Amino acid sequence: MSSSPELRSPAKINGDTRKILGPGGNRVRDLEEQKRKKEGVKKPGRPKKSTVSQTVVRVRGNGSVDSSSSESSTIKAMNSKRGVERTDVKKPAKIVPEGVEAAELLSPLVPVPLKRCDWITPNSEPLYISFHDEEYGNPAYDDTKLYELLALSQALAEMTWPAILNKRHVFRKMFDNFDPSSLANVNEKKLRSLTESGKSLLSEPKIRAIIENAKQFQKIQQEFGSFSNYCWRFVNQKPIKSGFRYARQVPAKTPKSELMSKDLMKRGFLCVGPTVVYSFMQVAGIVNDHLITCFRYNECNNNNNGKQQSQTKLVKIDIQGDPAETTQFMTI
Repeated sequence: MSSSPELRSPAKINGDTRKILGPGGNRVRDLEEQKRKKEGVKKPGRPKKSTVSQTVVRVRGNGSVDSSSSESSTIKAMNSKRGVERTDVKKPAKIVPEGVEAAELLSPLVPVPLKRCDWITPNSEPLYISFHDEEYGNPAYDDTKLYELLALSQALAEMTWPAILNKRHVFRKMFDNFDPSSLANVNEKKLRSLTESGKSLLSEPKIRAIIENAKQFQKIQQEFGSFSNYCWRFVNQKPIKSGFRYARQVPAKTPKSELMSKDLMKRGFLCVGPTVVYSFMQVAGIVNDHLITCFRYNECNNNNNGKQQSQTKLVKIDIQGDPAETTQFMTI
């Protein structure tokens, strides 16, 4: 009699139940599950560098931006960090006034030093700089002022401008504030006292010349109405604009200064050579010898406009009785 066969339970493989095959097979499903597990516990890696391949900014002619592509935000952010400005935005242009250097308008927060004549250096004395900025080349029409400038120009033969300016208060005290009417009455005794006390400043011939010239100064005032009328007639009542660019171009004398020097000496003035007279013409503004690169060149030209009209009226009153002289000295 045959025995019935024993039924054996299926063997367990690794204790797991058999998996049902998927459409692509069990191997494919296992790989997908392993991939999902790895992505869940993925270690943090280095941050990816931002690429510029996501954005393209297209600026149309009317200034609108085409943001159809996805890269517009990235380029804008990077340009803002790099300081790149849009080139399609027009900025208002600055208008530079005439006679003003463009560098002066670069920034109101950064002071730009004024451009002066070459003989003013960073080591120049403040008094000399003020003399250049406020007095030198500025047209002068007052007789007392002109007499003082003529006397100081005579002192240039023995002193420099900085030295004269430092002693200017001494000169004014010594010569009664350069009042021609007062100095014209100085007698010989007072003159010897002046030469003795002032010999440390000027030589005796220069002191005597300044006193003697005051007497001749009054004669010119009587003849021409004022010393100003006499001086300005040599340039037809208009200052000469030299227009030099370099200090080496400025002369020591000119035909105009030689003409005035000859006429002054003919009238009895002392120590008034062509060089002295040209220095006087420079400082009195009869000649504008500021370099054209100096900020004072245009200022001195402009300062003459208003004063010239007032001087014209003064000449008409002073020489009103002589029509011939009026025609001669009032031609402008």
